[in-house]
Amino acid sequence: MKVNLRGSAMVKDVIDFHYFSGTGNTLLVVKKMKDIFTGKGLLVKMHQIEKSKPENVNLDHTLGLGFPIAELSTYNFVWKFIKALPETDQETEIFMVDTLAGFSGGIVGPVHEIVRKKGYNPVGAEEIVMPPNIFYIQNQKDCHEKVQKGLKKAEKYALDIISGKSTWGRVPVLSDAVYHTSMVGLKVTKSHLNQKLLRLETNIEECRRCGICVKLCPVNNITLPEDDYPLHGFECEFCLRCTSFCPRGAISCPTNYKGKTYRAVKAREFLE
Repeated sequence: MKVNLRGSAMVKDVIDFHYFSGTGNTLLVVKKMKDIFTGKGLLVKMHQIEKSKPENVNLDHTLGLGFPIAELSTYNFVWKFIKALPETDQETEIFMVDTLAGFSGGIVGPVHEIVRKKGYNPVGAEEIVMPPNIFYIQNQKDCHEKVQKGLKKAEKYALDIISGKSTWGRVPVLSDAVYHTSMVGLKVTKSHLNQKLLRLETNIEECRRCGICVKLCPVNNITLPEDDYPLHGFECEFCLRCTSFCPRGAISCPTNYKGKTYRAVKAREFLE
């Protein structure tokens, strides 16, 4: 069954929301949108992208995508999920939302073209500014105000999707250029030199070997050998979950000002 409370765009009464959230901003947005959808009688199922297989996506449901911006687009493993979505001849409705500190440019248009060519019906895309989790971390008051403003935008976006007001456009030349720039940046991030120079490491004097960082890493880049401390590999995508959620602050990000960290939720939100 499809729900159409106003106009031309429709969403089915079941929404599968696939999301990744680094330090919690995207999770807050996705949960806010879920609340709005649920309040309008829709069933929303949430799936963490890092634990999902694209081939298992239910094409009979509306598909939602949520993720943070990284390197002007998003993380490699999120791109891998999006690009591996199955083709459909059902014009399955799909929408996306991303969270960012400022500017992206290389995500909305490229994702639109990827899913359109696979046979999906792109019904909406929105970018929501939230507190940054890298470089300069804002004070608690500014972060709270930015989160509240972002959640109001998420609420409106969810209502627009239901009512048919949401749109998903693209600026071909600009978005394609930024996308290719982003792909170069992501390759640099994955390079052995970058991984070596900016490697996240655990301060063993602070670490209590709780294993939270191991459980939270979306790409399994952290291991905890028996009778040893967490070891960080060379496949880090710098989502900063380990930095933000270490209860002892034992994992610092070398690019963050004065070693400050930010998180929008508690670690248990990802572990449940």
